[in-house]
Amino acid sequence: MILGAPRSAQRVVSLVPSLTEALASVAPERVVGATDWCTHPHDLDVTRVRGTKNPDLAAVRALAPDLVLAVKEENRELDVRRLRDAGVRVHVSEISTVPEAVETFEDLFDRVLGWDRPGWLGAAREQWCGPLPPVVARVAIPVWRDPWMVVGGDTFTSDLARRLGWANAFGDRERYPHVELAEIDDPERVDLVLLPDEPYEFTAADGPEAFTRVPTRRVPGRLLTWYGPSLGEAAALRG
Repeated sequence: MILGAPRSAQRVVSLVPSLTEALASVAPERVVGATDWCTHPHDLDVTRVRGTKNPDLAAVRALAPDLVLAVKEENRELDVRRLRDAGVRVHVSEISTVPEAVETFEDLFDRVLGWDRPGWLGAAREQWCGPLPPVVARVAIPVWRDPWMVVGGDTFTSDLARRLGWANAFGDRERYPHVELAEIDDPERVDLVLLPDEPYEFTAADGPEAFTRVPTRRVPGRLLTWYGPSLGEAAALRG
């Protein structure tokens, strides 16, 4: 967190795709830099500063931002420290649940950025921050293969899945554990395998064929792993 952040930030660099999409929903003209992975909105025309794990810090500084936004999970503490040492204001958020995402955006728009809240944010609070629904299925959510890696506990994606009525079959593990394929393809543990298209791009020909005992469902990775305007679309996954 930062203290004394300027009101109505005018030049913002976002190092997180979800944050970039959220900022652009309010004031795209004030977003001056974003990562190569910031693919939404599709027409956002800003300077690209490489990736979330390897940002071009010289390019970030050259943009003369009055604020850089990062999150603990996606960005390296080393990069944050180097930017701060260079005199750049950096705000770091920590998000591991859907309500935390909503609260983070409320704080960002109200206090850190000094911008108006977007309409989707109020809708997200109503839609996602109420009582948990009944569990209808146990799911596994691979995010990589060869070796296989799945979403574990204490993650935004695991919490979002639970709010959709899905219990994470690996929610008792570390955040992103490596597991054997047989553990995922086990009907005693898993009812459904959700195959997102990011960060690993599971396709019709790459992913479903590995599972012979548990059914699979391909889903847009953005709806499972991004927080921000995508939360409005993610509700459709309940179907």
